[in-house]
Amino acid sequence: MATDSWALAVDKQEAAVKSMSNLQIKEEKVKPDTNGVIKTNATAEKTDEEEKEDRAAQSLLNKLIRSNLVDNTNQVEVLQRDPNSPLYSVKSFEELRLPQNLIAQSQSGTGKTAAFVLAMLSRVEPAERYPQCLCLSPTYELALQTGKVIEQMGRFHPELKLAYAVRGNKLERGQKISEHIVIGTPGTVLDWCSKLKFIDPKKIKVFVLDEADVMIATQGHQDQSIRIQRMLPRNCQMLLFSATFEDSVWKFAQKVVPDPNIIKLKREEETLDTIKQYYVLCNSRDEKFQALCNIYGAITIAQAMIFCHTRKTASWLAAELSKEGHQVALLSGEMVVEQRAAVIERFREGKEKVLVTTNVCARGIDVEQVSVVINFDLPVDKDGNPDNETYLHRIGRTGRFGKRGLAVNMVDSKHSMNILNRIQEHFNKKIERLDTDDLDEIEKIAN
Repeated sequence: MATDSWALAVDKQEAAVKSMSNLQIKEEKVKPDTNGVIKTNATAEKTDEEEKEDRAAQSLLNKLIRSNLVDNTNQVEVLQRDPNSPLYSVKSFEELRLPQNLIAQSQSGTGKTAAFVLAMLSRVEPAERYPQCLCLSPTYELALQTGKVIEQMGRFHPELKLAYAVRGNKLERGQKISEHIVIGTPGTVLDWCSKLKFIDPKKIKVFVLDEADVMIATQGHQDQSIRIQRMLPRNCQMLLFSATFEDSVWKFAQKVVPDPNIIKLKREEETLDTIKQYYVLCNSRDEKFQALCNIYGAITIAQAMIFCHTRKTASWLAAELSKEGHQVALLSGEMVVEQRAAVIERFREGKEKVLVTTNVCARGIDVEQVSVVINFDLPVDKDGNPDNETYLHRIGRTGRFGKRGLAVNMVDSKHSMNILNRIQEHFNKKIERLDTDDLDEIEKIAN
């Protein structure tokens, strides 16, 4: 793919973003630079070291790119308050027969949103023209996404009405809301319940707190959520959902959900057993790039993900690969969430065969056709030590869905060789050396 085509690909990515404009999320207009890297004023001044995972953005990205439910074979761990409850033998969210107070934890894509939307829809009395269900989301964008699910699942319920308690939705003082379900962010919902009196909290039947792990990471949301919960009647059903379940989430959940049933679904275990791992010795960035070209010249790769440590390296590598004729997609933290989602969707559809990304953008992205993962830079934490969890998560995506995967690690210094050795020791899996100047040797790894 020539340089002109690289610019054309960026235009297509931007066009794909426009098709998602029904979210009504206001963002700055963005333009790609000469390499096709998209920068916004808000993020252009960030250094690579400052690029951190944004939980709310990651959660929204997962919702935007998820086309179906995750196929998870792990057992559901059920901690019921009552062994005689019909919930005692539940094995999936579909089997839940609410109303009971519930704390539920599982990874993205396992049906949490559908579970609580069903609970709300089942409790609404359409003839009663006031809010009966209240759902809190950590951000404006996530509230809109959940609202779309409610609208889709409630489309056979035409009399059911939904209101958004989010920034910019101005109502006149003294006005009472007649919609049955209100979804919004904690600050606005608290104002609507207490200061502005748009909602009578004593009439709420179902209270949902979604994305609890994201919620507590946002300053002020935890206290606001607790204040809203304290206004609700004692017989209100409380439902809390979270993708993770660390101690901070559990402490928060205990404050919000009294006497709960608890359901946990463990994250699908990633394994290195089905993945062939290699490393390539290089002396410079250019040698790493040449080794990469040699691999592409010797074996057939359906789709590959290439991980870089910095946005600068990712941008350079994507442009260089494009000059060599590869169909390349680039994911960078400088992109807004909707742009990232559009890029991932194009990659998933096979419109680009190579996805170059920094680690922060790629968490949770699963594309079945990915057969090769290349660590152009080995994953390290902020102190320069091996990031074993990230290594497992990066290359683990190639050995899923019953396939054998291939991982190639680029080593360009004594320090990176030390990192590789420590990763080998941690997983107790030998990583073989690969000579990329020997085409016969490269061809063997594909068999």
